[in-house]
Amino acid sequence: MSPSPEARGRGRTIVIFVYLAALVAAWATVRWLPEGLHLLWVAAIADVVATLVVFGFSVVHDNSSMYDPYWSVAPLVLAPWLCLQPEAGAAVGLRQALVLAVIYAWGLRLTFNWLRHWRGMPHEDWRYVDLRRQTGRAYWLVSLLGIHLFPTFMVFAGCLCLWPALVTGSAPLGALDGLALATCAGAIAIEAVADRQLHEHRRAGPPPERILDTGLWGWSRHPNYFGEIALWWGLCAFGLTAAPGTWWPLWGPALITVMFVAISIPMIEKRMHARRPAWAEHCRRVSLLVPRPPRRGAR
Repeated sequence: MSPSPEARGRGRTIVIFVYLAALVAAWATVRWLPEGLHLLWVAAIADVVATLVVFGFSVVHDNSSMYDPYWSVAPLVLAPWLCLQPEAGAAVGLRQALVLAVIYAWGLRLTFNWLRHWRGMPHEDWRYVDLRRQTGRAYWLVSLLGIHLFPTFMVFAGCLCLWPALVTGSAPLGALDGLALATCAGAIAIEAVADRQLHEHRRAGPPPERILDTGLWGWSRHPNYFGEIALWWGLCAFGLTAAPGTWWPLWGPALITVMFVAISIPMIEKRMHARRPAWAEHCRRVSLLVPRPPRRGAR
């Protein structure tokens, strides 16, 4: 049974309070840390503290989905904070504006999409429910390490490209900036269209065995993940063009790509094979990740 609008509203209020508490904790950490510590270390420590605050509330409310918006919320705080640092004085202002616009277009849309589908405090992501069943008494340790801290590490790794793009990179705007912007805009559009098509499919109330195989979902079994991966590579391109010769930001999108391809997608594929009798045939026709026309025999 779906929760009442009042229950969903209370759940959203709780989540907003939790994230405000995490923001205050991160701000206090930044103020408390000694001067002279590299800004990336300051950001990383504050990031972990904020994650631990969210984890504490996850335990109190017995719901690890409390953490889910963190993926899209953390960069909304980190990016402008970096731009405001004195070290960012030599960065190209227009590039900063473009990167911030991309991050906010992506982050706000993704956060809204989560809020739209989250059914309130009784609702928890099916993956976490499975982990509870599999890990038993060790669940909250698994939740701390795998559901909370691991994604925080991955997002922070992806955000490393913001250091050259927003702080140290002083190279003038070039063609790679245009490519980066086009990649990010295309990625956000793909995610938005895929999420809208999935939302409409679910709202139509199809039979449990029905597979969404129209629109972008007829070209890729995971178009939303493709868009997410492309977004991080686009942000990385901003960092590479801002500081030519700086290659370490590549680790961020590379790790995120591995995470989706090796962890997230296989979990969903296993679930779909178990719940959708026609999934194997669907896999033969439709690409796993990169969108392309379906093989012959597709609708």
